Amino acid sequence: MSLKLGLTGSIGMGKSTTAGFFREFGVPVWDADAVVHAIYAEGGAAVEPIREIAAKATENGFVDRSVLKDLISKDRTLLAKIETAINPILRESRRVFLRENQASSLVLFDIPLLYETDAESWLDYVLVVTAPKHIQKQRVMERGSMDEELFETILARQIGDAEKRALADFVFDTSNGMDHTKSEVKTLIEELEKENA
Repeated sequence: MSLKLGLTGSIGMGKSTTAGFFREFGVPVWDADAVVHAIYAEGGAAVEPIREIAAKATENGFVDRSVLKDLISKDRTLLAKIETAINPILRESRRVFLRENQASSLVLFDIPLLYETDAESWLDYVLVVTAPKHIQKQRVMERGSMDEELFETILARQIGDAEKRALADFVFDTSNGMDHTKSEVKTLIEELEKENA
């Protein structure tokens, strides 16, 4: 049976880059954001449920993320409603992923809202990536796709970094450089695969 490792971290902490390192080392990765992109696309499983909550974001037959971001920034209750609508779809996607990768000794679940959705209850371990607040904010603002208000709205929906670190089994500080983080990933994979041998 595969060991299930969860990966999380607040926005801008280096989570996607860290997940990429696991992929490089041959660990199958279930990426919550990638799944959301797929189910938001035309014909995707989330289009109809979101149409019922935020019709303006689905006028072209798919979920327009930029319209959705705008709606979320104007209505702080909308994000929770969207999460409630898509969580069953995500659960089924994870079930299929586990079945398809049952021969792997380790699988990674890249979940931005891991603790917020109680995912730690079905995972074996959780890895949290972190960085100082000023580095986090700088990374997010450099993307150019978000203003400070939306950044704060997203942070308000997430459990704080200190609490995530306290709950985690493993913590990587990505401000030490991504080469260092890649080395930490390799060591962790080796340790967990040895445990599950």
